[in-house]
Amino acid sequence: MDFDKLVVSFLVDEVVGGFFISVPPGHVACVYDRGRGVLPRVWGPGLHLKIPFWQVAKLFNSQILEYSISKGFDISVNKEALGDEPIRTSTSDGKDIQIEGSVLFRIDRDNAPELWENLGENLVSKVVRPYSRSRISSVFSSLSLDQIKKDRNQIEGLAKEDLNKYFQDKGLNCEGFLLSQVRVLDKSGKAETVFKQEDKPEEVVEPISEKTQ
Repeated sequence: MDFDKLVVSFLVDEVVGGFFISVPPGHVACVYDRGRGVLPRVWGPGLHLKIPFWQVAKLFNSQILEYSISKGFDISVNKEALGDEPIRTSTSDGKDIQIEGSVLFRIDRDNAPELWENLGENLVSKVVRPYSRSRISSVFSSLSLDQIKKDRNQIEGLAKEDLNKYFQDKGLNCEGFLLSQVRVLDKSGKAETVFKQEDKPEEVVEPISEKTQ
């Protein structure tokens, strides 16, 4: 997927010579003031006043986004793509497994100014991907293979709760973890599917943020 189309794009969206910014539904705006830095206030949908040239507004998508962990996902071209390759870890009873699923998350609108100031455009590579790999691996490594087969809903809840602890400190909210497939790997690298969820959620392809000069 093309990150520039999926996650962030830079668009001129000014009204009446740059005196106003238009915030569409499902988005919030933050403002960078050349004298005071990123302002702490968050602007909701509607038309808002700003100082042309002196202030720059950034639009953030406040809707739920899907981060897909699946076989064949390639991040070598773009580190900010909303996805990753399957996660490998070992269960508590020593089985090597490969995990696929989806992390649903959204920007915490109240912390959008801090997120913009601290992370810029790199929230996927700096927060979503490393924390998702680490925390999901940790949850599954604490469980036996038999538990993974039987307790899907509980596992999804544990992963969501664990991810949320780390996401919230960075200005994000984890809305859920959806487990789609677990494979057991043997010593030769061959995989046997022990869990598969046939019905995957519809992919969300809204952009995270847009910038207005």
